Amino acid sequence: MCVLILSFCVIAGLARATAAPPTKPPVPAVAPIAAQPATTIAPIKAPPRGLPVITYRHVPGGFPADPGPADTAPITEGLHAIGKLALYDAPGGNPRAFLPPDIRGVEVTVPIVEREPGWVAVLLPSINRRIGWLPATGWSSRPLRDQIVVHLDRHELTWLHDGVRQESWTVATGSDRTPTPPGRTFVLGRTTTEGSVYAGLDALVLGAVPDDRDAVAPGLRDAHTGIHGWYSASAFGRSISNGCLRLPRDGQRTLLDHIGPGTPVVVLD
Repeated sequence: MCVLILSFCVIAGLARATAAPPTKPPVPAVAPIAAQPATTIAPIKAPPRGLPVITYRHVPGGFPADPGPADTAPITEGLHAIGKLALYDAPGGNPRAFLPPDIRGVEVTVPIVEREPGWVAVLLPSINRRIGWLPATGWSSRPLRDQIVVHLDRHELTWLHDGVRQESWTVATGSDRTPTPPGRTFVLGRTTTEGSVYAGLDALVLGAVPDDRDAVAPGLRDAHTGIHGWYSASAFGRSISNGCLRLPRDGQRTLLDHIGPGTPVVVLD
């Protein structure tokens, strides 16, 4: 710390004079320290009987929009519900649905995107660009070190670890009729695939779903979008899929080796 010392010089006059006794500088008044307001935690409303549970196909309405759908800042923490947890539309707000600990037997890890005293907000599965609020209890924390960023305009998928770019691939994206949903989502889990077109590799299933379910084939209307391998290099760099992201075989194998549930995915227009 630097201390600035000020010297005051008194210049004596030519005429002899009686020196005035030194005066003490006034003591500055000390302002009282304002009392800090106590942290207010929004109360928790008990969920009603019959509150619906989020499923692979359905999420009830009433949840708020994601405040940062194009935010590429790394999300470093997710949560896994220890049991069935009520999701609210705001801190202290109304319960809208239960977040289950697993969906179709796959453990669910959801990224934490906001915090308020006693509450956290998470990205929701099975719906696009929506968040739900949870009390800060009843779940276990999971570190999230990876991230996937997709640029639709240049058909590019990038994998980052601890905020540092690891690999990028040119991919196929959704067509004009069945576009890849933009915004923030996350990896829900992985699944096996059928048919050689998927390069013989598992797919990563995302929390996102088609924005227009009626635009896709009837057999895909209840499906989630995903990231999967593709057999033909002619697809890459084009907008031709049903909304999924098609990767070269080596790229998909790399993601399967490193990307786990809860990994945030940001899709940018």
